[in-house]
Amino acid sequence: MTAPTHTVTNQVPPLVGHDVYSTDTALTEAVARHADPAGLAEISQELSLLGTAAGSAQAQRWGEEANTYSPVLRTHDRYGNRVDEVDFHPSWHRLLGHAVTAGLTDAWSRPDGHLRRAAGFLVWSQVDAGHGCPVSMTHAAVPALRSDPVLAAEWEPRLGSHVYDPRLVPAGEKPGALFGMGMTEKQGGSDVRANTTTAQPLAEEGAYALTGHKWFCSAPMSDGFLVLAQAPGGLTCFLLPRVLPDGTRNVFAIQRLKDKLGNRSNASSEVEFAGTWARRVGEEGRGVATIIEMVAATRLDCALGSAALMRQAVAQAVHHATYRGAFGGPLIGKPLMRNVLADLALESEAATTTALRLAAACDTDTEQERHFRRLAVAVTKFWVTKRCPAVAAEALECLGGNGYVEESGMPRIFRESPLNSVWEGSGNVQALDVLRVLGREPLAVDAFVAEVGLARGADHRLDTAVKDLLSELGDPDGVEARARRVVERMALVLQGSLLVRFAPGAVADAFCASRLGGDWGSTFGTLPAGLDLAPILNRAAPAGP
Repeated sequence: MTAPTHTVTNQVPPLVGHDVYSTDTALTEAVARHADPAGLAEISQELSLLGTAAGSAQAQRWGEEANTYSPVLRTHDRYGNRVDEVDFHPSWHRLLGHAVTAGLTDAWSRPDGHLRRAAGFLVWSQVDAGHGCPVSMTHAAVPALRSDPVLAAEWEPRLGSHVYDPRLVPAGEKPGALFGMGMTEKQGGSDVRANTTTAQPLAEEGAYALTGHKWFCSAPMSDGFLVLAQAPGGLTCFLLPRVLPDGTRNVFAIQRLKDKLGNRSNASSEVEFAGTWARRVGEEGRGVATIIEMVAATRLDCALGSAALMRQAVAQAVHHATYRGAFGGPLIGKPLMRNVLADLALESEAATTTALRLAAACDTDTEQERHFRRLAVAVTKFWVTKRCPAVAAEALECLGGNGYVEESGMPRIFRESPLNSVWEGSGNVQALDVLRVLGREPLAVDAFVAEVGLARGADHRLDTAVKDLLSELGDPDGVEARARRVVERMALVLQGSLLVRFAPGAVADAFCASRLGGDWGSTFGTLPAGLDLAPILNRAAPAGP
């Protein structure tokens, strides 16, 4: 029996039962812009099916359960034998299985493969971000493995498979496999050249015994790992299988799982090697050069993952404001709330547009596009992942106290939001990488400037910002201390150029006025007066119930 005082009114219906892909205007436009027209219908249908699954009540329940019931480490069996296994909730396996089946590890062999895979990753990551870690590493391992044609021929079909098989058995007995990565160590962190793990050559050609540790090894249940270790010839990349071909477990002692702020559905671990068998990938002493393409791919996924979180946060905020009444009308009709929501929507659209442009550059893969990616990925990873926590916090606040309650889903988005800025190189690492490219790779600089210059003359605020940036790039004095400022300006002019060229006039005008023209405050909701916000909000709105 419900008491009269418990009558529920003015509560927002859940955002469920919608197509996450088809209702994301910025994303669908980006896919249509970059895809081969001959294959667009197929790609759109594929992504719409994934978007419908992502918006379903079932998938949302999977995401909640995978994060509520975190992975559990089992170091030993009941008899005292080491097993080093991680138990996951069934919903984790459902999420990961759906991602693999949808082709989110298969970008390298299909037409427009990186574009369609990036869009799918952005869509499906909105259900749960944690399982995106093994999806990302599996996808990103391919270019590193291609430095050894024999290894690539053996492993690439497994990594691009659309079949998920979680069993810990030899990879050759499985229809599909997943990959992890182990680079950082306790004493070095991002300074991987300080790694102390050693690799002793064995009699078998290309085989080594590894001894040492890895401070962060995510997804330790994977079938194989790319790791760095000190071989006689210097820091080298290795492929470390979890299970050896004869069925025995490789020496892979999981010491503990990390207790993290967010990303709780994913297992991140500390592991120890003691005579662990591994196969060399690339030449001795060329470990960083071998694994750098994997790092570039995972860095782009960090930007995509942050774009996914921003999109989900903004969609929830706009949805809430559409159905929540206050002060005599719906929240979305209030001028101040409209300013906040439109400001958030600009940030989300800019992130999505930039990330998809970079994914498309991976498909084109001309020399010009490779040079562009070399600089633009680090710039975008730095900026988009930094903007994510601010967007998540403001979007949460749009829901008021309801947004601070776990049932809303917003706290999980907020806890997840700093992650991608930390993983695959923190902000300072990205900024220093950009400085290295600026100083050593003039063709990359030329490609970046050429891309930004495609919008020359379309908006005076963008033109002024580009001119100021070029002046700053030409001033080497104290540049390391100014590195974040430089990279921030590079990111903003890149986003501004893309929006001026591809977004509706209202979106481009608002972005240039605020981000480039200086008419903006220090918080969201400070867009200047006179802008047309209705088109911005309409583009950001998800389908309602």
